[in-house]
Amino acid sequence: MKRITVFCGSSFGNEKNYEIQAFKLGQIMAENNYELVYGGAKVGLMGSVADGVLNHNGKVFGVLPSFLMSKEIAHDRLTELFIVESMHERKTKMNELSDGIIALPGGFGTLEEFFEMLTWAQLGLHKKPIGILNVDGFYDLLLEFVANMVDKGFLKPTNQQMILVSDNAADLLDKMENYVAPEVGKWIKKGNE
Repeated sequence: MKRITVFCGSSFGNEKNYEIQAFKLGQIMAENNYELVYGGAKVGLMGSVADGVLNHNGKVFGVLPSFLMSKEIAHDRLTELFIVESMHERKTKMNELSDGIIALPGGFGTLEEFFEMLTWAQLGLHKKPIGILNVDGFYDLLLEFVANMVDKGFLKPTNQQMILVSDNAADLLDKMENYVAPEVGKWIKKGNE
C-alpha cells in the first residue's frame, strides 16, 4: 500500500477531536510514507488530513470536480491537483490513484463514496483494504446497521468483515496492510440452495 484515499467531511463537525484526528491521520500517513489521495479541498476535515500529510513532508493528490472549485476551495499546497468534470469521475480517479480507502467522519458524500468503494470490492472489482477511522464512535450506529444487514440476510458475514475498523490511525493502517480480500461472491442463496 503506497497511496490511500481518504473520504471525509468538507465541514469540521461539532467535535474538535474530529479535526485533531484527521490531522493526526495525515501525520501518521506521512511518517509511514503513505501518500494521500482525497477530494482536493482546503476546508473542513478534508483540509485537516491534507495539512497533516503536507506539514510532515508527505505527498498529497487532490481530485476536485470543476463545479466544486468555488465551494470546496482547492488546497493550494498539493503535490498535484486533478480537475475532473463530475462526481463519478472524481471517485473513478481516486480509485485509480489509490491502494486503500479510509473513511473519517463526514456526511452524505462521505458515505456515498465509502459505500461505492465497498460495493466495488464486494463485486470483486478491486481488492483494496477499506477502513473506518471510528473517531469517538462516530460510525457505531452505521456499523450496527451493517450488522443488521447480515442478521436480515442481505449481507454475508465475510462481506461485513471487509470493513476494517479502529479508533486509532496506526492500528487501522496496520489492519489495512495485513488485509486479504475475500474470494467468495456477494450473492446469498435462499435457504439451502
